[in-house]
Formats: sequence, C-alpha cells, structure tokens
Amino acid sequence: MTATARAALTRRQALWLGGAALASLSPRFTARAADAGAPVHGMSAFGDLKYPAEFAHFDYVNAAAPKGGQFSTIPSARAYNQSYQTFNSLNAFILKGDGAQGMEQTFTTLMTRAYDEPDALYGLAAKSVRISPDGLVYRFELRPEARFHDGSRLTAHDAAFSLTVLKDKGHPLIQQQMRDMVAAEAADDATLVVTFARGRARDVPLYVAGLPIFSKAYYATRPFDESSLDTPLGSGPYKVQGFEVGRYIAFERVRDWWAADLPVARGMYNFDTVRIEFYRDRDVAFEGFTARNYLYREEFTARVWATRYDFPAIKDGRVKRETLPDDTPSGAQGWFINTRRAQFKDPRVREALIDAFDFEWTNKTIMYGAYKRTVSPFQNSDMVAQGAPSAEELALLEPFRGNVPDEVFGEPFVPPVSDGTGQDRALLRHASQLLADAGYPVKDGKRLLPGGEPFRIEFLLDEPSFQPHHMPYIKNLAVLGIEAAPRVVDPVQYRARVEDFDFDITIERFSMAATPGDGMRPFFSSQAARTKGSYNLAGIESPAIDALLERIIGATNRTELTIACRAFDRVFRAGRYWVPQWYRANHPIAYWDVFAHPDHLPRYASGVGAPDLWWSSVASDPAAKP
Repeated sequence: MTATARAALTRRQALWLGGAALASLSPRFTARAADAGAPVHGMSAFGDLKYPAEFAHFDYVNAAAPKGGQFSTIPSARAYNQSYQTFNSLNAFILKGDGAQGMEQTFTTLMTRAYDEPDALYGLAAKSVRISPDGLVYRFELRPEARFHDGSRLTAHDAAFSLTVLKDKGHPLIQQQMRDMVAAEAADDATLVVTFARGRARDVPLYVAGLPIFSKAYYATRPFDESSLDTPLGSGPYKVQGFEVGRYIAFERVRDWWAADLPVARGMYNFDTVRIEFYRDRDVAFEGFTARNYLYREEFTARVWATRYDFPAIKDGRVKRETLPDDTPSGAQGWFINTRRAQFKDPRVREALIDAFDFEWTNKTIMYGAYKRTVSPFQNSDMVAQGAPSAEELALLEPFRGNVPDEVFGEPFVPPVSDGTGQDRALLRHASQLLADAGYPVKDGKRLLPGGEPFRIEFLLDEPSFQPHHMPYIKNLAVLGIEAAPRVVDPVQYRARVEDFDFDITIERFSMAATPGDGMRPFFSSQAARTKGSYNLAGIESPAIDALLERIIGATNRTELTIACRAFDRVFRAGRYWVPQWYRANHPIAYWDVFAHPDHLPRYASGVGAPDLWWSSVASDPAAKP
C-alpha cells in the first residue's frame, strides 16, 4: 500500500524557536525567542537549526548536478484530494474533485524543508521571519525577486490571500490544521504578518510556512473552491506542460525560476521534465514499467519484487534495482474499522477481527516473508510504547484511569502471533468467544447482530491487487460465521465513499512526522471523526486521546514529546480501532539506468528524495516517452 502524504509538511512549538542549541560534532544554530526583534532565517519545532544564515546549499544535494533529462513515474503518495489512479482537476488543495499529482511543485512556499533535520524549515519566498516574544505573531519578510511564472511579482498580499483562502475554503484537512491561525495580513508588499491564537499548537507556524502561495490576481476572477482543469498561475520550480485527464500529467522545469540559485534550491529540481503516469491496475502499471512507459518505480508489492524483476532489461543492466533504508517512522497500515457503524462499536468485536487475521501465514505465503507486523502508528521509531509505562508516562495516563482499559497501565496491546497455518484454531476460538461475549451469537452457522440480522462486512477497495490478501482473512471470518466480501469500486467512487465515511472496513496507510504535532489531529481527534474528508477513518472519539494529543502538541522538547507519544500509543492500541497489517523499513526501487542520486540520501526525505534530489545521468534519453 502506498503512503499517504502527511498534511503536516511531510510531503512536508509553544513554538518559541528557543532553547539551547543541541550539542553535536557539527555546529548547530538556534533561533531564540529572546532575540525576537531580530530576523531569523529558519524555524524548527524546538528551535534548533543545523544550517547557519549564510549556508551555501543543503549538505545532501549535489550542487553541481546537471540540469536536463526526464523523470517519469507513477503516484506513490497522495495528499488532500489526490488519488493514486486518476485525476480530473488541477486544484489539489480543496475537497472537490481528484487533484492531479505533482501540482505542489508548481507553487512556492514561504519556507521549505531541510531533509536532514526532523522538521526544520528555511526561507524560500520569505527571506526571514521575526517572531514576537509570546510566539503569537510572525512577520515574514518576502524576497523582492520572488515572481510568478508570468513575471508578475509575488508579494505579501498574495501570501496573505493564500493563507486566508486555504483557511476558509481549502480542503478540510488544511482548514483543521489552520484552526489556530487567526489572521494573515500584508503590512506592505514585502511584509506578511501572521497572527496565531493563544495556546496554539506547536507546529502550526511550520505548517503555515509550508503551504502554497497562490496569485491573488489570478483568483480575483475565478472561484478558488471549485475543481478546474485550467492551469493555475504558479511560482514554483515547475509548471504544467501538458496532461490528459486520468492518463498523465507532465511538468516542465522553469528555466529562469527566480529561486534557482537560493541555498535551499541549489542542486535540486534538476529534470527538464517530470511526468506522472496513471494506471487503474497495479499489474498493468508494472508492465508499463517493463515497457519503459515510465522510468522510475518504487515497488510496494512483495510478490512482484520477489518474482517479476527478471525481465530482459534487468538482466542486461538497463534497469537498476536498489533497496534503500527507511529510517523514518513507518506509520500505520491496516484495515481501519468504521466504529461509526453499530456493529463495530464494541472493542471486543474489533479484537475478534484482529484475531481472525493470520499475518504470519499471509506474510509467508503471499508476501514472501518481506514484511514485519505493524503494531503502532509510530512504527520504526522510538515513540512506540513498549513494556510497562514509565513513571513519566503514568503521570500522563493516571487522570484517565477508569475511563480507559486497564491494559493502558500495563503492557501495550500487540496483535497475537499465529501458528502460521492460516487458520489458527486457538485464535479463532478466542475471537468467537469475544463475539459471543459482546452479544453476537451464532445460529445455524451464521453470526448474528443483536437485532437478529446476519453480521456482514464489506471491505472497500479501489483496485484489485489487494484481493489476495483479503481472501484468506475473509475465509477465517466465515469460520466465525461472519459474511464478508471485498467490494472494488472505481477511484472516484472510492474517494467519495471514504470522504463520507461510507464503508465498513478499508485499507489505509499513513505515516507520522518525525516530530508529531498538530498534524495528528486529522487522524485521531474527535473533531476529525465528524469532519468530512478527514483521515480519522475509524471514527475515533476518545477524550483521553484528545487530551493526549494536546500533550503531544504542547511538548516543549523532544523528551516530553516522546513520552507523550508513547502514552498516546498505549491508549490508541487499547482501542482496537484497526487490524494492523505490515511494514518494512526500506524502499525497494527500480529505475531505468538514466538517473543518478546522491550517495547519502537524507533521512527525512519523502520516499528516497526522487525526483527532487536526483538528476539525469545521460545528456538526453530519446527512448523515453515524450
């Protein structure tokens, strides 16, 4: 399953930008609230910055990378209204329509990520920012050279318009994360003043600084919140070159891009053309790669990686394969159970569904042993709860004793390990007993709901490649007397149903940021459970989770943050909101041998930094699809 891009900068606190610089072998620089009168060149969650004000370029780029060539791929991440399989709109920041992948690279942001730091941002359209002593007013100084693609100047008025319209009319996930932004105003052409609410979330200023800047003049005659195939006026390193709805979209490099020589852009955005191909079926998409219809592929299907990379271009070296490490939190992938529906409200029912899934058999038989079991939304990080809670965790959890399961105060819940037969009788007996205890009896071999109706489950899918993973699970559910079946719908219908929470169970994967904060609300908060289009697919409404989210968001240092995340993890896992699936801490990639990338890719780059950090290794590639 591909990764959902996080709305909180992972595509990308009381943020004082303060605290002592972290001790390390290389110098680090700190923007301190005490120096609020002075402009600072960057921001981070806890104030530490690796790069000084006059740095030349990020350490991980090839500053001398040649420009040229073409990069083409298929979608492997999505954000907001985007789909993996299709698109019908060039507006990717609202709820309506299916937004085209890659549109974010056509816009400039106030600041941009450094991928070798957990959350640091450095100036792009904004040269610097001044932060008030109370951390509630941010004054961004915009660069006078910033330009839209038509040559018009990008000003603070455009930035103020953009933040305001996104807060008012943007995708619900954007609106939710901008909740603590009170106002964005232009003091003059060069000065943007952003005011935040008292008690605001720690990372809201970071989120705001990473949002796209639109042209106020362009939208003066166009509605922002309507899907459209008109190419919006941008200011980023690429602009739309051409597209065919549902088939492909291509972007061309802006050769005179105003920011090309800034330290945050040197060695990046090297391809003349970036093209994204869309397929409705994964097997067809793989065949497209072997036929060189696109040039780069990250492989998410273990069966394909293990058995199908033996075509001629692999054997003769024209296609290269690499497995690159993934040191970021691997996130949560699983079947999310819609607790808005009456049959799933009892956690004993949800635990029975967990017992019925035989991960060990599935991993061995279908996925060639390539995966490990996911247990936590913070998988592959030090934020995963383990063992008995520490004294610091207990201090956060004690106020909820009696209102959360007792297991929260002991060992955290871990999905059971099966005997690997595909039908572990002990686990199925346990699941059957849980269902019976919850008031779901069996009559004539059929599991019944409390009202006497048959217990049925529909697994909602948007493409067929996951059906083999469902069928043995569905077989086990049948042993429990539950009638279950997959339902494959087209991508547009799938997105509409998920956004309306019109499903029983569906698969999703999302990854937490290296510095979790306000971006967690769309996934776990009670408010998100009632917000159309949110990522809270399970419909979680828990006062304990809401309170612990506030502790995560309000953490003033990484130690506090880690403790709060571990406490949250215990409560979330005790709720049995999902049937955890699997993860692997690496990126299997394949690409036609026309690319090069830095020897040491940065830890926090999305995917493996492609295409932003890669470059063409050949002068031209006439065989590539134009």
